[in-house]
Amino acid sequence: MNKIKIPKNRLRQLKTFSLGQKPYELQNLNTGSIKHNLIDLCSNDYFGLSRDNDVIKASYEISLSEGLGSGSSRFITGSRPIHKLLETQLAEWLNRKKVLLFPSGFQANIAAVQGLANRNSIVIADKFIHNSLLVGVKASGSKLVRFAHNDLKDLENKILKFNSTQKSILIIVESLYSMEGSIAPLKEITGICKKYNVELLVDEAHALGILGPEGKGLSCNLTYDKIIITGTFGKSFGSGGAFIACNSKIGEYLIQTSGAFRYTTALSPALAAGALKSLQKIKENKEWGINLLSDSKKWKKEILKHINYPVKGDSQILSIIIGQEEKTILLQKHLEKNGFLAIAIRPPTIPINESRIRLTIRRDLNLNILKNFTYALKDFK
Repeated sequence: MNKIKIPKNRLRQLKTFSLGQKPYELQNLNTGSIKHNLIDLCSNDYFGLSRDNDVIKASYEISLSEGLGSGSSRFITGSRPIHKLLETQLAEWLNRKKVLLFPSGFQANIAAVQGLANRNSIVIADKFIHNSLLVGVKASGSKLVRFAHNDLKDLENKILKFNSTQKSILIIVESLYSMEGSIAPLKEITGICKKYNVELLVDEAHALGILGPEGKGLSCNLTYDKIIITGTFGKSFGSGGAFIACNSKIGEYLIQTSGAFRYTTALSPALAAGALKSLQKIKENKEWGINLLSDSKKWKKEILKHINYPVKGDSQILSIIIGQEEKTILLQKHLEKNGFLAIAIRPPTIPINESRIRLTIRRDLNLNILKNFTYALKDFK
């Protein structure tokens, strides 16, 4: 441990919060014995389903009949009827033949990359893909090549560079990037992958429930059989766990060969039941995603009126780019004093000199909150 040296300005501290009475409030438990509420502007619980009574009830009831935990892997005694039901309904919703559940999104992404790439593969990935995907590439032993963010020309040039080799090629992108709030030109990327007959892995974690037709993500209507989707239940579904959605051949291959699937305790029945109830609610409320994107546009427009910093994001994720780490931390503290929890995102999560305040716009936030937030921004010196 003495060999691990982290600069003091990069040290992170775990903070503890409890739920406030209002759906958008958190109780800050990090100021001694005094509790005070903060308006949460950084949670990925986009629809507030983690606090939804129907979702909580579904999780509670399945726990009474099936137990809180699964007890073992899916290959031993860990498979429950709720797992199969969730996998089947997700596959139908996403227009895919096979869905496999995982305990976390990090684990699902590692499993997906390891299942599709090996030391004889070239992985060509967007510059801004999630750390879990990079860990998967490293674990697979494949060669990693990066292309400029959402740059179709650079992607095709990278494919052309390696297409003449005997190595297989896997393209990795996200449909919605969690730090930029930018949306991938997925239809065009898929066209390029078809042209060169290469596999495409799409992380839909932040898009599901919001982007695409009826919130199904940007991959659902793309018919290319070599698209593999990963997604999580810890964001718009308000639950926990994750999945891989793919064709039958890849799905069976992952079942038989993926250590990340075979050698882990299966997803808790309670989380699976919660995710299934959330899926039902998202299906029944197709306007949620559309309304959320509309609200996000209002937030971006109003924020830009009150600050001189750029604001990135074309979705429910907005980033106020401050640049300097120290100043970004000062803005976070200023916002907390004014009753808002908006976390400073700093290197190594994002590039140096691109520190930012990352905001997530959620269904339970109202325009009065936006008004007060912009007042707080305006007062920052």
